[in-house]
Amino acid sequence: MEASAISKNNRVSASKVRLVANEIRGFSLPEAADILKNLPQKGAKLILKALYSAGANAKYKNPDIIEDTLYIKKIAVDEGPTLKRFHARARGRAGRIRKRTSILTIVLSDEN
Repeated sequence: MEASAISKNNRVSASKVRLVANEIRGFSLPEAADILKNLPQKGAKLILKALYSAGANAKYKNPDIIEDTLYIKKIAVDEGPTLKRFHARARGRAGRIRKRTSILTIVLSDEN
């Protein structure tokens, strides 16, 4: 049985979140949560929130499931829409500021 959670428009770039996602790929739900709680990155909080959401979705689909048997089958971080802003520069020019966002997808499974 699979359960998933998607978190969209997170205000942190996808490359920064991927670094954290690679650390927990393939771990069980409790182990991944413990690792994420001890990481200082902003992406760790975002992934932890989505991980708990996926666990709750699995519990909703099958109330008899034991959360210790769930593991991360797939975790993907994609780029979301970019907010484009400008910063005033010298001599009437403008510098571009890109505020990047990310889309996080987590799939949990209890089958090997």
